[in-house]
Amino acid sequence: MRQGPAVDLTARARRVSLLVLDVDGVMTDGGLLYDASGTVRKRFHVHDGLGIKLAQEAGLEVAMISGLDQGAAAARARELGVVEYHGGHLRKLPILEDILARKGLTFEHTAFLGDDWVDGPVMARVGLPMAVADAQPEILDMALWVSRRPGGHGAVREAIRYLLSAQGRLQGLWRKWER
Repeated sequence: MRQGPAVDLTARARRVSLLVLDVDGVMTDGGLLYDASGTVRKRFHVHDGLGIKLAQEAGLEVAMISGLDQGAAAARARELGVVEYHGGHLRKLPILEDILARKGLTFEHTAFLGDDWVDGPVMARVGLPMAVADAQPEILDMALWVSRRPGGHGAVREAIRYLLSAQGRLQGLWRKWER
């Protein structure tokens, strides 16, 4: 975690209107499974998927920016209704700048959940840099919030729960399901 003056994480989380997710190592466990034809298969956690749908229902926009460009991540984004999916971008900051400009948003109102060095430039700019538990040490140092779960094992859902709870939206969503 960053050292220095105390940071009011809850205040930062309340300002977030866009959550940007890395894919490999965040939405997946980072493993790449190749079949005999060379097709890459990836495993996504169902808790993360429902979390993304809940975030969208609560008015929190979700975007995905991946360093790799593979069909599995694009298919998962389509399935979840994530319109802002951008695959094959190791330089993620220009992609995020474009998203923010088109949506009229600022870095201050953006959270990013990452795990590896390619995520560093974005994490240095957003209002709430977040990391999965098994992120690289440098990324953990940049993060103001770190999940307890590793990437691909519900860390996205955990981050969404944190944001929605800070914004006072989590309990209302739960009430719709508890009946």
